[in-house]
Amino acid sequence: MNKILVFGHKNPDTDSVCAAISMSNLKNELGFKTEPRVLGDINNETKYVLDFLNIECPKYLNDVKLQIKDINYRKKFYLNEKESLLKAFKYMDEKDISTVPIVDSSLKFTKALAMKDIARNQVTGNLNYLSTSYDHIVEALNGEKVLKFDEEITGILASASLRSSTLSDTIDIPDCDILITGDLYRILDYSIKKNIKLLVVTSDYDIKKKYINQAIKNKINIIKTPYDGFNVSIKIGLSNYIRDLSYTKKLMCINDNDYVSDVLKLTKETRYSYYPIIDKNDICLGLLKVADLNDKSPKKVILVDHNEHNQSADGIDEAEIVEIVDHHKIGTIGTFYPINFRNMPVGSSNTIIYQMYKEERVKITKKMAAVMLSGILSDTLILNSPTTTADDKEAVLDLAKISGLDYKEYGMNMLRAGSNLEGKSINEIIYQDFKSFDSDDIRIGIGQVLTTEPDKIIAMKDKIIEELNVIAKGEQYDILTLFVTDIINDGSYLLYSNNSYDKIKNSFKKDLSEGVFLKDYVSRKKQILPAIMKGIAK
Repeated sequence: MNKILVFGHKNPDTDSVCAAISMSNLKNELGFKTEPRVLGDINNETKYVLDFLNIECPKYLNDVKLQIKDINYRKKFYLNEKESLLKAFKYMDEKDISTVPIVDSSLKFTKALAMKDIARNQVTGNLNYLSTSYDHIVEALNGEKVLKFDEEITGILASASLRSSTLSDTIDIPDCDILITGDLYRILDYSIKKNIKLLVVTSDYDIKKKYINQAIKNKINIIKTPYDGFNVSIKIGLSNYIRDLSYTKKLMCINDNDYVSDVLKLTKETRYSYYPIIDKNDICLGLLKVADLNDKSPKKVILVDHNEHNQSADGIDEAEIVEIVDHHKIGTIGTFYPINFRNMPVGSSNTIIYQMYKEERVKITKKMAAVMLSGILSDTLILNSPTTTADDKEAVLDLAKISGLDYKEYGMNMLRAGSNLEGKSINEIIYQDFKSFDSDDIRIGIGQVLTTEPDKIIAMKDKIIEELNVIAKGEQYDILTLFVTDIINDGSYLLYSNNSYDKIKNSFKKDLSEGVFLKDYVSRKKQILPAIMKGIAK
């Protein structure tokens, strides 16, 4: 069973990443199979936390779109090129399908064989030549192994229904020939002395001991079959190796990582009924029938710290959301079935997850306590944010005790690490902690930087505004802002794109010149976004 993926929002912050880790751990302790993931690069603060706690950063998740690997296609549906045509026919007939991928000894896809290819070979192929194995011939003729000296049998076929004198006078039998005959003993004697490759005796005729002894001496393969000469001549061609058959066409392959949406477009263009599935190394994994695209197993996901469509993984509509844990307003993500949706007005998603550990009576380890503590301290600014609740304070005190950390000292070290913007581009600063929101027809983007040294960022004001203008135009934001939050002085400096002014000028009770300081505005969720939304409504 595939693991359930647990992840937070795009542009992940510490609360989001820590929530994915702690929630995944909780679910695993309860018997589920989950794995935490991130949807983007982590910031300096989160990196500090993970390094301090010696925790590996969750793997990056590009999207949760349906892929071919999520489709219940015909896995391991293929045949080796050294199987017989008869085996291929029986395989396709049994599976009720008219095409099968063919692979080499390394399981790499070579071609695709269709029923019509076998039929065409029986009508127009070279029926006087065999390239196969001894065992394939036995199977095709329902035969009996009499003498076997060679694994592979290759040569020209001859059917000895003539008098032996006519046969010897008119047919030249080279060393690698295969001769089909009955109880014509003079022909048996002649063919054995001629050192042919294989003798096929029809109608279950007995072979005299002296001919067997002579065949042993000359190392001649012998197979006995209940079929008469006519049926042997028809059926023996089905023993040929698949690899030597002429194919109609080489079907278009698709990769198991290909998106289903892309494959659907491909099927409309090519109109094939079947598509061999390969991996990145051209190893064949099976066969997709177009009808199989309706039989899917979407990726199962748990969302933490968000429930907005545009903040989640690309392709979230194609995934199966099994649970959501969040502390933001109810957003735009919907589900087809009822799920566990835990939403509480607290300062951090990790506060909710902490309560879930308590409710489920799952022991909180020292390391996991530190993980949840980090998320809460980050989102509540060490319990100084207006979003902080009594539940957050209770969780912090308990988790600090379990982890053995001085939460005030540890929290300040986290925030200092996060405010270090050395080496970051203007674009990276804007997107360090960035979220998008949609309100009716208005698209809003709010970036936030927490820092103990806001002057260093405000000094780059002109360049930041220039970049905000570029982003707003390219990404079609009606409102695009960056709030530089001064952790020490409890407020934020506001920067915005030129097109934002008319829509936010009524949002805050003061003149909104670029770089204005907004005292007490530190929470995007509880203060900044509500103020912008209220201003739009005026």
